[in-house]
Amino acid sequence: MLEYEKGGELKTKSIDLLELSPSTDVNTLVGEIQKAEPLITASRTKQVRLLVQRLQEKLRQYCDHNFYLFKVLRAHILPLTNVALNKAGSCFITGSYDRTCKVWDTASGEELHTLEGHRNVVYAIAFNNPYGDKIATGSFDKTCKLWSAETGKCYHTFRGHTAEISVFIIQPSKHSGCYWKYGYDRQIMGHSERREVVTLTRKLPMGHLAEIISLSFDTSGDRIITGSFDHTVVVWDASTGRKVHTLIGHCAEISSALFNWDCSLILTGSMDKTCMLWDATSGKCVATLTGHDDEILDSCFDYTGKLIATASADGTARVYNATTRKCVTKLEGHEGEISKISFNPQGNRLLTGSSDKTARIWDVQTGQCLQVLEGHTDEIFSCAFNYKGNIIITAQQGQFLQDMALTEGLCYGAGLLATVIKNLNLQRTNII
Repeated sequence: MLEYEKGGELKTKSIDLLELSPSTDVNTLVGEIQKAEPLITASRTKQVRLLVQRLQEKLRQYCDHNFYLFKVLRAHILPLTNVALNKAGSCFITGSYDRTCKVWDTASGEELHTLEGHRNVVYAIAFNNPYGDKIATGSFDKTCKLWSAETGKCYHTFRGHTAEISVFIIQPSKHSGCYWKYGYDRQIMGHSERREVVTLTRKLPMGHLAEIISLSFDTSGDRIITGSFDHTVVVWDASTGRKVHTLIGHCAEISSALFNWDCSLILTGSMDKTCMLWDATSGKCVATLTGHDDEILDSCFDYTGKLIATASADGTARVYNATTRKCVTKLEGHEGEISKISFNPQGNRLLTGSSDKTARIWDVQTGQCLQVLEGHTDEIFSCAFNYKGNIIITAQQGQFLQDMALTEGLCYGAGLLATVIKNLNLQRTNII
């Protein structure tokens, strides 16, 4: 991120280094950046080189560690619905059928606050990351609440829905003060901290005719995509509520829909056993990814958008090249359907969670299973790497299980927390 002043106004500009790898020549790359960006003067060369070297070092971290069971938390008297962590990793929250949300200290596992006030299941929960000073909760009582993460005080209650609230997300980047939610009344509502901003409903032309199963933003927070049981995906303008595109092509329910990092492509997964790639500008389908023998339950891009991973009810996962659309490798080994799949931040490992009660870590290029994570007593409905890639979180209904990667010989089996969880949010049944 470049910060500069223009006309007395402070501005920022980002440079995405999506091609950076551990083998990239840093001096050559810095030279190319300076040629393309006049804001970076010769006096800043050393600083830029240092920043690129630090990013490159992060890509080399946590490639060959084994993961060890660190802690099991049973947080509520009734089953767990969702989990969310602040970006700093200092605390996390849990929602439950017991109508409460609880705030926990990550390092000690100590309960910090119990957020009481909802009159039904607390299902959708989120921090206002990256700040992490507020907590948003959505409930089957048809309301959302905004809380202080530090004191547990309720700031405000948002109303307007006529049915249960199932999805709650925070608008990213410059819109971080806006909260978006979807209810079973088939309405998507956007709120600032004090007032409703815009409402997207199925009554809009070419809107959805059935429940929405997936809701996500692009990187800038300017567009929303929604995937529905009506077999379609809709791209919306977040500021106006205007429909930009309707993506029609799947012949069964949508299971996932998301942008790649530079927002040039949209990936959709479906119960029709396929994934589709769409041009985000034109709304045209550019490829259909096939190969699975059963429903696709989850799909994702890696952090750079070069690779695509798919998980299926056929018990396998696949990796595709986003440019050639060819299958790179097939992941086989689970004895049940795979409900969740995610890349580590470095992009060289995949994590899968399955109904066979295990999670597995895979080598992206070879498809080799590197480790099986066991300990759950029921099917795993979600799993993810943390912000650094050295911690894994897995979840089954009613239980929160955290596995942690430790450097060889460091706190092995000692049950001590050496690092923190960062940047994980569990919404509905997905840890993102």
